[in-house]
Amino acid sequence: MATIFWFRRDLRLQDHPALNQAIVASKLDEDGRVFAVVSAGDYQDARELSPLRQESLLASWRSLNEDLGDCLTVLNDPIEGIIELAKREQIHQVHVSAAFDTNSVSFMKHSRSALEAAGLSLVVGGSNYAVPPGKVRKPDGTPYRVYTPFYKGWLAVGWQPPVQLLAGAIFTRDTKLHIGFESPSYPAVFSGVETDFTALSNLKAGESFALRTFKRFIDRGALDAYQDGRNMADRGGTSHLSHALAHGEIHPRTLLSQLGDTPGEVVFGKELAWREFYADVLWHNPTSLTEYLEPRFGNMRYDDDTEIGRQRLQAWKNGQTGFPMVDAGMRQLLRDGWVHNRVRMIVASFLVKDLHLEWQRGAEWFETWLTDFDPASNSQGWQWTAGCGTDASPYYRVFNPILQGLKFDPNGDYVRKYIPELAHIDGAAVHEPWLLPKELTSGYPVQIVDHSVERDESLARLAEIKVG
Repeated sequence: MATIFWFRRDLRLQDHPALNQAIVASKLDEDGRVFAVVSAGDYQDARELSPLRQESLLASWRSLNEDLGDCLTVLNDPIEGIIELAKREQIHQVHVSAAFDTNSVSFMKHSRSALEAAGLSLVVGGSNYAVPPGKVRKPDGTPYRVYTPFYKGWLAVGWQPPVQLLAGAIFTRDTKLHIGFESPSYPAVFSGVETDFTALSNLKAGESFALRTFKRFIDRGALDAYQDGRNMADRGGTSHLSHALAHGEIHPRTLLSQLGDTPGEVVFGKELAWREFYADVLWHNPTSLTEYLEPRFGNMRYDDDTEIGRQRLQAWKNGQTGFPMVDAGMRQLLRDGWVHNRVRMIVASFLVKDLHLEWQRGAEWFETWLTDFDPASNSQGWQWTAGCGTDASPYYRVFNPILQGLKFDPNGDYVRKYIPELAHIDGAAVHEPWLLPKELTSGYPVQIVDHSVERDESLARLAEIKVG
């Protein structure tokens, strides 16, 4: 019998157990056809995402379509489209990978009810994690809230080796429902932000690109030097696989299967474990997608609803705070749809600890723009930096954006790349432009806050919620 495979955040063919299940089911009566479908309706408020995020998703779909031999069906509405297709082709099973993040769990629960009401069976297959959320537990059966013991448990549980795509599948497109891969009309997400729309079609994505990216990561020696190079914003020390992992263009098992025991390889494996740790935390604490993992931090004084708070949030979003390392990161987000991981922590700390704004404001902005957006990594990563999440030494950590810049962009190359107003300033001096003659920094904003003052203020606000 023919089957439907619903690609969601698993846009690949290899190491895909759920897809293999659909292929096996399709051959039960020698039909062998698998209708592969995707839909923007899977993504909440997809039209409100940045042009970069929208185009990155389309780039992933185009690549998957090519891998499927031009047989991917893009549906307008996933449920209505699947039901219509199933009725016309007399299909009884819809296959999909397991979902774990808060919104996807809710969406798939609704989808199951709608499909079953139409006489269809929803068959849920494997996950996009080496170890699915919920599987790693303490000896007493409770979930972990601290990374290191989780990591040890994660290693102990282990994972299966990657599996190959089963041969003989007849991937089929439904031409009546397919709406094509044309880019939508991009909304003006944020006035004053310039985006080079002509460059969007050059975005690269897909399974083959992810595999080539990982090979280049190894060949250029970045994996060997990963334990140190991953933190340096001025170098290409990261794998640049976060988009592929977020869209499921490569399974983490595929990466883990190629790692050895050198220091760089071990640290890279630990970073993959961080991603799975955050997914596990969100799975056990679904409200932490938008609410505080530690509820008491919701009682802290924040400036979100003040005029100065709104002005500062705008400056942060635009990369106009007067702190070069912060501004470079925020401008990288707007230009590239991606931010170096170390810089993500710097800009997040600055928003919460220096501007006294709630972490959700930053998480929402990242969701709009990050092409590698992942619900668990975004929400839990923000809470870790904000000091209200999974952390053994939480809120007292306040990143100094100046010292962070000097340490992780020592020659100022990262800042100069993203802040043209400062591109003429040589060396580390670019991190402290206020120490230079004003004529050298014309056009660049003055600091909107005094970091040392706001650090003390942040700790004072913490003390208020500790009383009683």
